[in-house]
Amino acid sequence: MGVETRAQEFHLPLAQITLSPLDCSVRYLTYSGKSGKHAQLGLEYDEAVPFSGTASGELSLPSAAPSAVQSPWCLTFLSPAASLSQLQRLLDFCAEQQWHIDVIDTLAHRHECTVIRFQFSAELEFSPARFACLQLAEAIGADLVLQEGSSQRVPALAGFDMDSTLIDAEVIDELAKITGIGDQVAAITAAAMRGELDFRDSFKKRMALLKGFSEQRLAEIARQLPLKEGAQNLLHCLRKLGCKTVILSGGFTYFANFLQKERLAVDLIHANELEFAEGVLTGEVIEPIVDGMRKQLLLEETAKDMGLSLEQVVAVGDGANDIPMLNLGALGIAIHPKPKVRREAPQAITLFGLDAALYLFGLNDRQIAELGQP
Repeated sequence: MGVETRAQEFHLPLAQITLSPLDCSVRYLTYSGKSGKHAQLGLEYDEAVPFSGTASGELSLPSAAPSAVQSPWCLTFLSPAASLSQLQRLLDFCAEQQWHIDVIDTLAHRHECTVIRFQFSAELEFSPARFACLQLAEAIGADLVLQEGSSQRVPALAGFDMDSTLIDAEVIDELAKITGIGDQVAAITAAAMRGELDFRDSFKKRMALLKGFSEQRLAEIARQLPLKEGAQNLLHCLRKLGCKTVILSGGFTYFANFLQKERLAVDLIHANELEFAEGVLTGEVIEPIVDGMRKQLLLEETAKDMGLSLEQVVAVGDGANDIPMLNLGALGIAIHPKPKVRREAPQAITLFGLDAALYLFGLNDRQIAELGQP
């Protein structure tokens, strides 16, 4: 017979959580240092009880809404298989950094996705602290996202890259595959996204290789483009929450317009225009090319036109040409990023879909569900 899984809530000081030699699954963790209460830790385990001599009971899921953010910093832990050992490493890390934990909320407690947000007080330099979090994240197999507490709110404007961000493909590579030069163009694209080639130069080289591509094939390709996991849900939720969204893409307006019309709740589009002559691509580019600096400029101008401060703006992307806009506003979220981008972007999500960004805006699963499905 198999071992029966038990689920219990333990009430204990935060420091005691790090002392158990046993490992098991974490369902949730809540804590309020200001009230002086013990933490509430929901665990699932198969054999020995992880903690002895502590008050325990049945699992009681966290409240409908997370605590208001009042601390200067937030660290969000996102794990596809949250474990007590991961949590212990994280608590030890915070203690080593001398980060004083004020409040802990569980934003998601599904078996395939546990999200726990730590509010804390500390004197820190953001860049080295973020890098230390990235190192720990790699070591424990989770995502750790550091941000200012004031940025834990729904933005008023969100700018998105398109290729490999909203869609799970690079359009220019898909065009090249059809013309039989896929490997050649994909190699240029990959080098540009890694930051090894200037985007403008690489864009011109790739467009030249696509000379003669038929305009009739574009609609067919547009319908086949796969969306990034969570893209529809994120954009649907942002629209419901009153946030305006803009595509800022080094790709093409033809495909961005199709996404806006048929598949995604997008408000504005800035991308590159395709030039045709007699029904085929000329291989030339139409200026101005939307490169990294232009993405940043367009996002900044859009915010200004809307009367918004940059503290109300976030950006989401994956490639090296997204780095300027990722460093513009309150949050710059790299989604499934290239290594260079992961190192340089203020925030990064590597293990989940786009809608995991909603946790960085302060929402929990119950609040997200109330916004409905796209």
